[in-house]
Amino acid sequence: MGPTAAGKSALAVAMAEHLGGEVVSVDSMQVYRGMDIGTAKLPLAQRRGVPHHLLDLVDVTAPATVAEFQSWARVAIAGCHHRGTVPVLVGGSALYIRAVLDRFDFPGTDEGLRERLEADLASVGATALHRRLAAADPQSAARILPTNGRRIVRALEVVTLTGRPFTAALPPYEYAFPDVVQLGIDVPRDALDERIASRVDAMWTAGLIDEVRRLEAVGLRRGRTACRALGYAQVLRHLAGECSAEQAKADTVRATTRFARRQDSWFRKDPRITWLPYDASDLFERALGLVRR
Repeated sequence: MGPTAAGKSALAVAMAEHLGGEVVSVDSMQVYRGMDIGTAKLPLAQRRGVPHHLLDLVDVTAPATVAEFQSWARVAIAGCHHRGTVPVLVGGSALYIRAVLDRFDFPGTDEGLRERLEADLASVGATALHRRLAAADPQSAARILPTNGRRIVRALEVVTLTGRPFTAALPPYEYAFPDVVQLGIDVPRDALDERIASRVDAMWTAGLIDEVRRLEAVGLRRGRTACRALGYAQVLRHLAGECSAEQAKADTVRATTRFARRQDSWFRKDPRITWLPYDASDLFERALGLVRR
């Protein structure tokens, strides 16, 4: 695990190859079919024959909740165990990783309340709802981006239903599985900023705008979750004539950099993660040694 552009995917494939394992993606956006370039989904050739799970599961019009993802991931992990292979989880979606690895039960939902909050989101926008959340649950508001309408709605729903802060729903650090090893890839901030800018450049060169245009034609704008993905949201604004392609690109770099800061902050709170320097010449050997130990 680690922030975006840290080099997680390549290490995961190498580890799975050596351990005779299978990769389980823990990325909230790689579950969407067709969202390939902007989510940095590994092309088939780079997977080197290693089975990958939780990629391309749903259409961009479908919402995918953390609770659903938890269920999918645990089925994939159980399948690995049944086949006698090692599941190698990889991703940067911190809440999703905790939901999969830990004893994590989700508060209930209320369809009527959810519909009212979704209507509020559509009418007044995510920023206004974020202010409402900040008044009710400042700690949760500090952890959720003001643009992340889906998570703001869920936080407000939990606060309303339980009368407790959304963050109170987070469980203690307690694994749901035996023999878990968590490895974090540590990238200094300056180096990470450069890697993010280079990755966004590469995405633009690879045709992200055309990818978004194709997905727009099959309903990307209707997808409550997929349309808010980094890069996709910015390109959709460009395609709507709200900004230039260069502005969308610059906005993607800025948004991704902010997101990477929040990822790192989330991960640093977990004392069970062993951090390894991204540029260590023996990164693979050190990671493998920790797993074997």
